[in-house]
Amino acid sequence: MSSSSDHARRGLTRRDFLAAAGLAGVAVGLGAWPRAGRAAGPIALPPLPYDESALAPVISAQTIGFHYGKHHKGYVDNLNKLIQGTDLADASLEQIVKATAGVADKTAIFNNAAQVWNHTFYWNSLDPAGGAPSGRLASAIDAAFGGMDGLKKALKDISVGQFGSGWGWLVADAEGKLKVVKTPNAETPITQGLKPLLTVDVWEHAYYLDYQNRRADYVQAVLDKLLNWSFAARNYG
Repeated sequence: MSSSSDHARRGLTRRDFLAAAGLAGVAVGLGAWPRAGRAAGPIALPPLPYDESALAPVISAQTIGFHYGKHHKGYVDNLNKLIQGTDLADASLEQIVKATAGVADKTAIFNNAAQVWNHTFYWNSLDPAGGAPSGRLASAIDAAFGGMDGLKKALKDISVGQFGSGWGWLVADAEGKLKVVKTPNAETPITQGLKPLLTVDVWEHAYYLDYQNRRADYVQAVLDKLLNWSFAARNYG
């Protein structure tokens, strides 16, 4: 598997990472997502936006290797097999997710497409440098949660409290108000009229090699050290 340092030498950026997966609009806010179909061809597994070891010690290179190289890649491979020869073969990833949500005979397509979307969003929600929100996003966090401590508690509670596999999300509603939500399995806020800003993956494969059953410790470490607030601010707009 190529490392992100290889991608950097080839001139790839976070925008390239997102574009490769059909999420180019995320870099400038979800409202700008292209609605046109992508060029004919398979859904791509995007390169990671950092080295596999860059998130250590919070998330080890071993975990990234399995999570990205096996699980994420597996969803991409399964999705391409499922849509081959169908009317979704040339659709964008977002279009596939929205077209199959809640459709009984397309559950397998939805699960794999949404997991590709969610995982790509998750990798970009993380930044080895960490940081803190500022500007309009910081003001919205203060209004909704009373500050960063309140946001971290709310996002930790909802992520740790997700029963079984799933995701914890910081989202904005149609009026721009922030809230935290959880989704089970492959479910995603983009089918619920919400704008995702950041996500925390709480499937066991995201943390078990490093934390075993200590989901709360994994979530707290991600919240304290790895959230990509520049990405969240661009998504918030």
